[in-house]
Amino acid sequence: MPRHAHSESRKESRRPATYRAPRSGSGGVIGVTATELAGHGYYVLVPNFFYREGPTPVIDLPGHIGEADRSALVAGLMPLIKDLTPERVLRDADAYLGFLTSRPEVGAGPVAVTGYCIGGLLATRTAAAHPGQVAALAAFHAPVAADGPESLLRLTADVHFGHAATDITPEALGELNRSLDAAGVDYTSEIYPGTVHGFTMSDTDAFAPAGLRLHWDRLLPLLTGSLAKD
Repeated sequence: MPRHAHSESRKESRRPATYRAPRSGSGGVIGVTATELAGHGYYVLVPNFFYREGPTPVIDLPGHIGEADRSALVAGLMPLIKDLTPERVLRDADAYLGFLTSRPEVGAGPVAVTGYCIGGLLATRTAAAHPGQVAALAAFHAPVAADGPESLLRLTADVHFGHAATDITPEALGELNRSLDAAGVDYTSEIYPGTVHGFTMSDTDAFAPAGLRLHWDRLLPLLTGSLAKD
């Protein structure tokens, strides 16, 4: 299945990190961000979740996604997202994780999964299904509880959820965080002030530079701390 891997040449062995995001949504930006993450010493895998539909991009994207473009893009993506059944997601995740562990560039030990928008839900499903292998989970402006709050009870990874202010109410955040409390995992789960859905994507009107900086401030320590535990 098609996938893209990013790494930076370093002498020391690396810890793997799986970069979970649908490239058809904001492929160029995801590639740039994955390369930046690789620069911090990680082997980064960027799967094409929609590979069954063909190579990326599976839908045409404008150079900048404005509010006027959003409805048509969502309409084009929704059938593809609906085809990503939980069974397909987990089968693909097995393949992605198997690929990572087979790479000579990847150090022994656990992995991290991260995701943006629907990729955050897929990352969450992967972490819940592989508690012995996934040590860190990060998701941004993502419907992480779309499978129900009880789905989070299977998590064992350290977690960061960065929510857009327009995506979740304080009351819903409290319910979600109570599920994480019940799971007994180390986590941070917070609303990024003044943000809207898609705030990390610099090729969209939703982009918030302060939100992207906060995303890095939360993500990098999570990876460093979680992957060093083993």
